[in-house]
Amino acid sequence: MDTVIVLAIDTATPAVTAGVVRLDPVVTLAARVTVDARAHGELLTPHLTAALAEAGVGFDQVDAIVCGTGPGPFTGLRVGMVTAAALGHALGVPVHGVCTLDAIAVDAGTGPLLVVTDARRREVYWAHYDATGRRLAGPLVQAPADLPELDFVAVAGEGARRYDLGQPVVDYPSPAGLVTVAAPRLLAGDAPEPFLPLYLRRPDAVAPGARKKVGA
Repeated sequence: MDTVIVLAIDTATPAVTAGVVRLDPVVTLAARVTVDARAHGELLTPHLTAALAEAGVGFDQVDAIVCGTGPGPFTGLRVGMVTAAALGHALGVPVHGVCTLDAIAVDAGTGPLLVVTDARRREVYWAHYDATGRRLAGPLVQAPADLPELDFVAVAGEGARRYDLGQPVVDYPSPAGLVTVAAPRLLAGDAPEPFLPLYLRRPDAVAPGARKKVGA
């Protein structure tokens, strides 16, 4: 099998994550990760170009793109997904979406596992995994106090620390973790599934209603 080069992107957490990964086996050639919840739009493209330059790979050598689809806050998540979709269209390569929590679980490498990220509004996004890394429940969004009783030996995701749910073994997804989740589809040559964000709740913004009539 020829070498497959994958561009990995995730902006579903406060981390702006970009990397160049070689497939089979999964090897990270270069990565850029900056934790700044307000800088996804400013940092993602520079991170991508810097990672490609470090890896010695041109955009024309990218065979596929893998992007985290959340769950995550609206604005940050959209930055990564729109960038991935635009690059995929421009380069003519497939774009595979993966659940960001699944990528964090891969990086944690232990289980049973609870993955928790910050959903803001004093809520968390969470998913539960067994010892083999198979997702048992989630992703869901809830207040930390409302989480069900779950069997786990470790926690991952920066939300666990923020809401006193335990010391996470991994805070954010890595490029290798993202690509590992998508690896079976990439190796099989499967067509990408619909590239849709995992928002899990409705946006704050709503379309304006009809104007009220003014009486005589």
